[in-house]
Amino acid sequence: MGVFTLVGAITPGPVNVLALRHGATRSPQACGLYVLGASASYAAVVWAMGQGAQWLMQALPRLSALSQWLCAAYLLWLAWQLASAPVQAQQAQSRGVHASLPQALLQGAAVQTLNPKAWLVALAGVGLFVLPSADMPWALLRFCAISLIACLIGVGSWALLGQLLSGWLRTPQRQRMFHRLLALLLVASVAAMLA
Repeated sequence: MGVFTLVGAITPGPVNVLALRHGATRSPQACGLYVLGASASYAAVVWAMGQGAQWLMQALPRLSALSQWLCAAYLLWLAWQLASAPVQAQQAQSRGVHASLPQALLQGAAVQTLNPKAWLVALAGVGLFVLPSADMPWALLRFCAISLIACLIGVGSWALLGQLLSGWLRTPQRQRMFHRLLALLLVASVAAMLA
């Protein structure tokens, strides 16, 4: 169960690409809040899947397809925002950091909640580790806790990598190139989810 959740949390995807960006352009506090928001949101997604969302998606297959396309549209909009994000001097970036702390937490939660990969991994995990259990409420609680820890480690690793890259991103040209590369990675992850 732990390996499954860690692999799901650390593999490339929209949440991790944005964690890399947060790590490279935001303060450690903002990165931590983004990671916390994304991780808590994922645990909530797992909980929702275990409580009956799986039945709802099976009963209404059109809702499943519609939600996947809506989530993909949101993530593509985020990719556009990332590709067209203005570049700024390193000093200007650090001045506005405290105002964006709550925003980082909410963005982590929103992106994870709208991430089709999160819902699919949660559904698979619930099917593998919760439904076969004789004590389903305890199994769901345990799976949620392990998922939260794995997500903190997985998303946190991407944010840490971004922090390590922040020194390289001191010039506007490198920032612009980095933003566009991340936008391409985000588009690629959406395309992979829809394929």
